[in-house]
Amino acid sequence: MAYVGRFAPSPTGPLHAGSLTTALASWLDARAHGGRWLVRLEDVDTPRTIAGAGELILAQLTAHGLEPDERVQWQSKRTASYEDALSRLSSANLVYGCACSRQVILQALAAQNTPPDRHTTARYPGTCRDRALNAARTGLAQRLNTKGAEAIEWQDRRAGSQTEDVHGTVGDFVLRRADGVWAYQLAVVVDDAEQGVTHVVRGADLSDNTARQIFLQRCLGLPTPVYLHTPLVMGADGQKLSKQNGAESLPTVDPIAGLRRAAASLGLPADVMPQVTTPYPLLARWIEAWKVRWIDP
Repeated sequence: MAYVGRFAPSPTGPLHAGSLTTALASWLDARAHGGRWLVRLEDVDTPRTIAGAGELILAQLTAHGLEPDERVQWQSKRTASYEDALSRLSSANLVYGCACSRQVILQALAAQNTPPDRHTTARYPGTCRDRALNAARTGLAQRLNTKGAEAIEWQDRRAGSQTEDVHGTVGDFVLRRADGVWAYQLAVVVDDAEQGVTHVVRGADLSDNTARQIFLQRCLGLPTPVYLHTPLVMGADGQKLSKQNGAESLPTVDPIAGLRRAAASLGLPADVMPQVTTPYPLLARWIEAWKVRWIDP
């Protein structure tokens, strides 16, 4: 099977050092496998999307020598594909409407003496599943029924064998929000399949989405990519770099410095070719180093 990889940032702000590391990792993995590398802008969460951020991200990638092999895909233009997937799941009686707010969910978990841990997804207790609300009603979130699902097992290229009981950890998860916005889980699964993505290389902070996505792939009869979750880039405060904690925008005036920092985070030799002035010789050197570090250690 021909390798297809992708980098899929959300245009809720510019790239930062952490997102460059992820982009570099996915680009190198595609090149090391002799495959294609795609860029997808995940602007499906329209309330959080910032005007012009997508174009800025593409300019940042280009400045660092990371250019996709096909035209960039925008999730906001793919509503019909998401509608089709939701319809297929509904026809299989796997979707139901949910009227629960986050506060209602937390209250139900508290009543069961099972409050969520901090920074984890609150497990949905199945309140509206038991009420059997009509999924076609407006103003309701659409949830995927996970009751009775077997534990999901998969291999992460870095972390090894993984297992998760989706129903026990997150419960029935949202496919479309009550405000009509498509959920990340559905959009990413549909897009990966339609773009023929065979390998997903992304940060370790997204690892906990993997079991839900594999479960959804199986419900839709879609193939499961190979996953690699790379180490996170941490800030001086010990927290992962992110837009939420104010990570600085990635400058385009000195791409070599940014690329060297990203390479170091991935365990690649960052100090090679000290006199280089363009990204391309460095990137070519790191392709071989990536093979040794991540493919044939």
